[in-house]
Amino acid sequence: MTAVELKNLSKYYKKSCGIEDVSLTIQEGEIFGFIGPNGAGKSTTIRTLLNLLQPTGGSATIFGKDIVSNSKEIKKMVGYLPSEVHYYDDMRAIDLLLYSAKFHHYKNTERIHELAEKLQLDLNKKIEDLSFGNRKKVGIIQAILHEPKLLILDEPTGGLDPLMQNTFFELISKEREKGATIFFSSHILSEVQKMCDRVAIIKDGKLVAVEKVETLIKNNLKKISLTMKNEEEVSLPFEGIADKQTREKNTTFLYSGDMKQLLNHLSSLDLTDVLIQEPSLDEVFMHYYE
Repeated sequence: MTAVELKNLSKYYKKSCGIEDVSLTIQEGEIFGFIGPNGAGKSTTIRTLLNLLQPTGGSATIFGKDIVSNSKEIKKMVGYLPSEVHYYDDMRAIDLLLYSAKFHHYKNTERIHELAEKLQLDLNKKIEDLSFGNRKKVGIIQAILHEPKLLILDEPTGGLDPLMQNTFFELISKEREKGATIFFSSHILSEVQKMCDRVAIIKDGKLVAVEKVETLIKNNLKKISLTMKNEEEVSLPFEGIADKQTREKNTTFLYSGDMKQLLNHLSSLDLTDVLIQEPSLDEVFMHYYE
């Protein structure tokens, strides 16, 4: 079953374009990555999906329900973690979470304490006394507390230390095992590569690729590392070269051209070593942005 479907979804502001003609489909039970730098349109897409922003054009559905006309029903099925969380400063974390649970008529309040223990969050502290990272933990609990069918996470690990990030991903994996669909926005590509089934790259408000993670990495792009016998500049006089870097006797670059042409050229160079490998998602991402 399709969990999320966007058809030419657009959001224009008075003087700029937020997103334009974004079309993608997320299947139920999938962890879907949405990547791009700040300002690319990730948060605009998410806020439009949640009907926090009105779309200018196109349409979208969540579990078959229109995001505008069925917004109230959709919100019952969704857990949302914004990139920055803002709460009532003078409330204790426990009171805020109990208050939030009531909106969903969720009565298993023991789950609050279980999640807080895993995330090492002091529930008795007031929001104003919590660090940015601990406020993010409150947001994580609030998003997953009512066991939603769809989790929409916008830059979810910001403010969390590496150990707590691992705990967070364990929690997300458990939600997925229970049947939840995860829509996961991030600019930290290693997280996306580790967690996601498929990934969409957004650039200047437009999608430039939607692929399985392994396909995106293997899609006609290789990372080439050369070690020269002597310290010299390597000439590569043909198309398909990107992100070329030279340091002493070592030269690395991404290559999307004719491999036979490259190998013929390399045979004429004074080399001591050649390494051809799949690029990381970071390198693929930068290739799309150059």
